[in-house]
Amino acid sequence: MHPTLRHLMVLGLLVLTGAARAQAARPTPDGEGPERFEYLRSHYTKFEYRIPMRDGTRLFTSVYVPNDASPGKRYPVLLVRTPYSVAPYGVDRYARRLGPTAQYEKEGFIFVFQDVRGQHMSEGTFVNMRPHLATKKGPKDTDESTDTYDTIEWLVKNVPGNNGRVGQWGISYPGYYTSAGAIDSHPALKAISPQAPIADWFWDDMHRHGAFNLVLAFNFFSGFGLPRPQPTDSEEWKRFEHGTPDAYQFFLELGALGNADARHFKGDVAFWKDLVAHPNYDAFWQSRNLLPHLKNIKAAVLVVGGWFDTEDLYGPLRTYAAIEKQNPGISNSLLMGPWIHGGWMRTDGSSLGDADFGFSTSQLYQELGFTFFKHHLKGGEAPALSEATLFETGANRWRHFDTWPPKAVREQRLYFQPKGALAFQAPSVTGESFDEYVSDPARPVPYTQEITTGWAKNYMTEDQRFAARRPDVLVYQTAPLEKDLTLAGPLEADLWVSTTGSDADWVVKLIDVNPGKLPGAARREESPDAIDRGHQQTLVRGEPFRGRFRESYSQPKAFTPGEVTRVRFTLNDVLHTFKRGHRVMIQVQSSWFPFIDRNPQTFVPNIFEAREEDFVRAFHRVHHTAQHPSSLKVGVMPALDD
Repeated sequence: MHPTLRHLMVLGLLVLTGAARAQAARPTPDGEGPERFEYLRSHYTKFEYRIPMRDGTRLFTSVYVPNDASPGKRYPVLLVRTPYSVAPYGVDRYARRLGPTAQYEKEGFIFVFQDVRGQHMSEGTFVNMRPHLATKKGPKDTDESTDTYDTIEWLVKNVPGNNGRVGQWGISYPGYYTSAGAIDSHPALKAISPQAPIADWFWDDMHRHGAFNLVLAFNFFSGFGLPRPQPTDSEEWKRFEHGTPDAYQFFLELGALGNADARHFKGDVAFWKDLVAHPNYDAFWQSRNLLPHLKNIKAAVLVVGGWFDTEDLYGPLRTYAAIEKQNPGISNSLLMGPWIHGGWMRTDGSSLGDADFGFSTSQLYQELGFTFFKHHLKGGEAPALSEATLFETGANRWRHFDTWPPKAVREQRLYFQPKGALAFQAPSVTGESFDEYVSDPARPVPYTQEITTGWAKNYMTEDQRFAARRPDVLVYQTAPLEKDLTLAGPLEADLWVSTTGSDADWVVKLIDVNPGKLPGAARREESPDAIDRGHQQTLVRGEPFRGRFRESYSQPKAFTPGEVTRVRFTLNDVLHTFKRGHRVMIQVQSSWFPFIDRNPQTFVPNIFEAREEDFVRAFHRVHHTAQHPSSLKVGVMPALDD
């Protein structure tokens, strides 16, 4: 395996594919060049330990200690716990980066990386998103909070030159381990930074309101969490070979989800079996909701996330809110930037896809994250952290809030109107008024124009004109705005729909539409390479909803064909300004493929077991009358000069 990919795994970043790989190839805020690697080898000594847990299981742990650590010069511990391997293995083989940036390494910390229970070189059995045990029935009961506690206890007692203070951080899955490790905090744990943490596995990564995230689950878990009877120092990552560069075509030809195991997994992927066995939000998924257990946290917290993180946007927003509610009095801050998954570390954050943010936004994370850990672990100057530090897309600036969502937000509704209009006034039509389209599982609406088998990271800011021009996508938009409009906090789709089928998905997308002629736009003759962004439809937020879950995520319910039915669901938070002269657009569709699997549109108890004949065309209607006023509930911020 290429060393760069291996060390990204150490830090807990998901495998880079497609557009994300191209994004990562750009100059990053803090790279892994030969000078940095040479510095690590010259200034740190590596040790490897097998740390015993309370039940006797030993967890493999790599420790990098500054060469000048001594009783007279002590350093704090910075811990990462990961299921992705702490490779390279061997005390003579060094990782190419230890801290989030080189600044940490020059400042001096004891860097610790641990294979979690049952993964790679650690003993025990691995459990995906191991459920937290709120009540321990015996002294040998374990979960991720006890494994973290026991690890910290051993480290502060056995690693020479430590100052008795520990910080923990991680991105994505290691972000979950960071959150879990803070529950019933060890006294030495002083600061944590869960970054893009998984919070509730039914909502993060795997599903969106019950709609199955096909690309991520199929691609990633075909190579992760495979059987490992004994600890292994293998550093290989098994990639799935699609046999085509086109995921849309690959998954369309796959057909019903029931074909996946027989054709490709051959019964070897245990997690796929779990998905098939648990299509609803049952006890399996409910036990993997960490949010209600985020209690008795004593460490200072900095939650980090990206507005355009397609894997884990739900996680940081909900993690921050749960910690804030359940741990009164602690220091708990939220930092959200215009980033993809882990983009604050591996891109400069100046642009993404069809959105340009105007400057390097990742620099703020670099500064605040470093001062946060230095302050709490080494007594450095306090970071200039607000309760919530968030990037305002559209206006392209950082904002600071005392609460999130802001107290000043006013709830309003954008109502769908006849003839594709969108307004803050409710429709007045008293008779029938609706828009209708044909949803065909054989021709699903793509979620991106990019041809890739991986993750189209840029889709969250992608120009949506390719979708707007399809007959199976409804478009509603306002008149050009007379003044700036800033939306903040969660969004709620409130649809009145009907269908000729017995099941349906509903995808709602919030879009910022540029004017036809942009002020100051470069002329072609002056800049031949300039892109004319006139009339661009930039995606701000999108969310699918599996209609069967409109009353309960645990107890799905079929639609009655032809019956007008209310469907409500929350879209993840935004902080976005639609500038004067722009339009607000909402698109509604019933497929988003292959990001989301195809709904057969025939109600079956388990979509993973749907047959080919269950996939049928259906006519869907979205109603907009005084009796059935479909809308998007938004939070409107007062203008800065109000």
